[in-house]
Amino acid sequence: MINIPWTGRIALRALRVNKMRSALTMLGIIIGVGAVIAMLAVGTGASQQIADQISSMGSNLLVISPGSQTSGGVRMGFGSQPTLTLNDSEAIQRECPAVQDVAPVLNGVAQIVFGNLNWSTSVNGTSSGMLAVRDWTLSSGRPMTDDDVKSATKVAILGQSVVDNLFGGIDPLDQIIRIKKIPFRVIGVLAEKGQSMTGQDQDDTVFVPVTTAQKKLFGTAFAGMVRMIIVKAKSFEDLDNAERQIRDLLRQRHHISARQDEDFTIRNLTQMMQVTEQSTKVMTYLLGAIASVSLLVGGIGIMNIMLVSVTERTREIGIRMAIGAKTWDIRLQFIMEAVILSLIGGFMGVLAGICASEVISMTAGWRTVVSPPYVFLAFSFSGMVGIFFGFYPAYKASLLNPIDALRYE
Repeated sequence: MINIPWTGRIALRALRVNKMRSALTMLGIIIGVGAVIAMLAVGTGASQQIADQISSMGSNLLVISPGSQTSGGVRMGFGSQPTLTLNDSEAIQRECPAVQDVAPVLNGVAQIVFGNLNWSTSVNGTSSGMLAVRDWTLSSGRPMTDDDVKSATKVAILGQSVVDNLFGGIDPLDQIIRIKKIPFRVIGVLAEKGQSMTGQDQDDTVFVPVTTAQKKLFGTAFAGMVRMIIVKAKSFEDLDNAERQIRDLLRQRHHISARQDEDFTIRNLTQMMQVTEQSTKVMTYLLGAIASVSLLVGGIGIMNIMLVSVTERTREIGIRMAIGAKTWDIRLQFIMEAVILSLIGGFMGVLAGICASEVISMTAGWRTVVSPPYVFLAFSFSGMVGIFFGFYPAYKASLLNPIDALRYE
């Protein structure tokens, strides 16, 4: 019967005899495991950052933009032909069963003034559905109501960046700001969302009723015009149904025949952002695969050192066989030595990988996330590398002839 603890003690004693050689052998495993953990931490951090940005944009989103127009043979691009109206937005909410919330948008850039301070920002005329569409909450105050939109009241909800630049430590609620010299009362402050996927500060914004924006701030080419309509489907599975229902409804409302081009464009933001997230995950796995090559190199180093060790300890192997050691006793001893080297190197590599990911985060400013499953996977893989690359030297040692081994000089 094989005594594994006793074999393990013999393996440790053999490794302690050549401390420098053992340390250099483990170095390949340390670098390999550390590189795998660090690269996966970078990739996972990037994936989570994109996931956070996707959730900050809102979920299950469709964006409807006006179509393009042609002038003198020149096609102007999407949004150049104003075709969407506030009535379209209300019809989508009313007649499309797959749609949960709708928010029309008429936006522009304006100077915001409070006291002797001013700030240029994006002003978005929208409806009470905007907070639900964007999954946005208020840190203080109240949301915009349908009555605010119907009455075109001069009220505003501010993003946190606007509050910081205009008010400092003053409570902005019920304060009067001026947008294009028109007074607006602050009724709410948006919770922080941070940057979007394009690096834009989502908190640098102001929401006002869309009717107020139409009549008093930006004007319109025709009554009720809006620049876009943002739609939130009831679920991810309903996105395709919602897009089809909206397309059919708008073609009907805009009197577009089957042979005519649509005067609007529908973009599925959720699917576009999920493709980006999936691409980042693929890149994470690719980084991990590239880093794992160094683990294989470390395993080859273990095999080379173990082969040298077998040659140097030929007489020892012959003596053990002569006093009754079985083939599997010899084989297990050398496998144990390789596995111990790999596991100790794997443990040190885990520590090195965690430290490396923190250094990368601090120096490069990248978000890194050390995932416990990836740590366990890298550590387990280092053990398997020891077994795989230690088997051949162990097998070669177990096949030695005891008499020839005892004669070996």
